Amino acid sequence: MIKAQRGTKDIFGEESLTWQWILDNAKNVFQNACFSEIKTPIFEATELFARGVGDSTDIVNKEMYTFCVGGAQKDSTSITLRPENTAGVVRAFIEHNIVRQSPPQKFWYFGPMFRYERPQAGRQRQFHQIGVEMFGIKDAAADAEVIMAAVNFLKSVGLGNLEVELNSLGCTKCKNDYKNSIKEILKPHLENLCDDCKMRYEKNPLRILDCKDENCQKIFELPEVKEVIMKDYICDECSSHFEQVTNYLDSLNIKYSRNKLLVRGLDYYNRTVFEIKSSLLGSQSAVCGGGRYDGLVEMLGGQPTPAVGFAMGVERLFTLVEKIQAQKIDYFVVSSNTIEAMKLAQKLRQENKVADFDMSARKFAKQLEKASKIAKLAVILGEDEINQGFYSVKNLENGEQIKISTFEELIKI
Repeated sequence: MIKAQRGTKDIFGEESLTWQWILDNAKNVFQNACFSEIKTPIFEATELFARGVGDSTDIVNKEMYTFCVGGAQKDSTSITLRPENTAGVVRAFIEHNIVRQSPPQKFWYFGPMFRYERPQAGRQRQFHQIGVEMFGIKDAAADAEVIMAAVNFLKSVGLGNLEVELNSLGCTKCKNDYKNSIKEILKPHLENLCDDCKMRYEKNPLRILDCKDENCQKIFELPEVKEVIMKDYICDECSSHFEQVTNYLDSLNIKYSRNKLLVRGLDYYNRTVFEIKSSLLGSQSAVCGGGRYDGLVEMLGGQPTPAVGFAMGVERLFTLVEKIQAQKIDYFVVSSNTIEAMKLAQKLRQENKVADFDMSARKFAKQLEKASKIAKLAVILGEDEINQGFYSVKNLENGEQIKISTFEELIKI
């Protein structure tokens, strides 16, 4: 038997109802906030992620599904299944010259992403993300608007036990100053860092702070190291921007805390970064993450454009929300005359009713047994009903049965 690949999952039955409910809530919340939906291709040029996500990230170094199309031919192209969607949305923003539209340009998306990593609870190799991206607004109001959209959506699916963690990475100069200080203080401890952090030390020292290795964590707790890590390196302008973000969140009654170790896993972030966490997820508590990436559009070939956004994993979200139960259908047509049963089911569906019938023309008892499990009403079409032009309708909840003379009466029950 051929089985689904490790790290992938079939979604069907009642589980799919919950997925659809999550997606419906996303569409409602984001479109009410004037985010329009964007759909980008599942695969892109590998260079897009190498340049956009950053070649110092675990995503690019270890986790991408990359293929060479064209073999050894001169026109062969390297493509990658998207590991995240911000880079693809930015590519579309540039390619279609959306920058010419009046800002802000606001988008939301839903779709599958792909990363080759160890499957675990709430995390798969093919997984799904919901996210938003906003372009064109430098002011801290954009940061607050995006965080508010995330909080509103999570509340819409019944999550209230949430904690917003914030940090500011500052501008390019701030980040470089912080990186240099981190490198200097960690240099004497370089040999004791894990292999990943040794690589990050050269390419992106801030990513070291995101390491969960026990030995690295002990080094971070050394007094002289912790003092440098916790020091605020952001300039006055970046500090003012961060203060404005917190002021907006205060005015919206959104609770938050400052986490100086929060850097996020992607290279393109600057200034505001945030995560929204739920205690229900244990150690892997982040259900949503995002921030500002003002340099990414220019980095990928567009005009300098401020931008901010977030993404959240639907698989993780699914583990937190109350599951949707399948509802009983409106009508089940019970008849040994398949043609008449099919005709009535079709007529009911055209009136926006949920209806089904037995395609095998089994005995009435078997059909009624099935109807009692999945339907509210059974419409019985025996020979008398068909020949005399009436319907026998059985209420499957209380067992009462009545005769209905017209179709108009039937659909009013």
